[in-house]
Amino acid sequence: MTHEALMREAIRLSLENVRSGTGGPFAALIARKGEILAVGTNLVTSQNDPTAHAEVVAIRHACQRLQTFELKGCDLYTTCEPCPMCLGAIYWARLERVFFGNTRHDAAEIGFDDAFIYDEIPRDLSARKLPMIPLLREEALTAFHAWQHSTTKKPY
Repeated sequence: MTHEALMREAIRLSLENVRSGTGGPFAALIARKGEILAVGTNLVTSQNDPTAHAEVVAIRHACQRLQTFELKGCDLYTTCEPCPMCLGAIYWARLERVFFGNTRHDAAEIGFDDAFIYDEIPRDLSARKLPMIPLLREEALTAFHAWQHSTTKKPY
């Protein structure tokens, strides 16, 4: 399938998601060499899961299908520029490219404004609106040290 055909499929899925009342107007799919591996739609309200954004759902499905946590060589087609959470998931999944339809500004115009998150990320922890309170760092570091010396770890 062409890039345009894959994006049109994502758009079709987003419209279907809106019409069914399942979730917001977002859909994504993951393809490799023009073949769809996985799809995802926004399921935030139907699953009561704030992380169930279309991109994250598609990544989860693709990783399960391929039995891996890396999606190297795969492309993501999403109906909207990814939010900060999805962008993080995309980088962690090591997707090759992201094709998107609407911009984050288009999303903000219909009530999906994540600008406050983009604004929060570069702030010092003490300046964030959500209190970020360090606690028991020395004890928490024990797990990091155990990982560092583990002979069974699988790096990612």
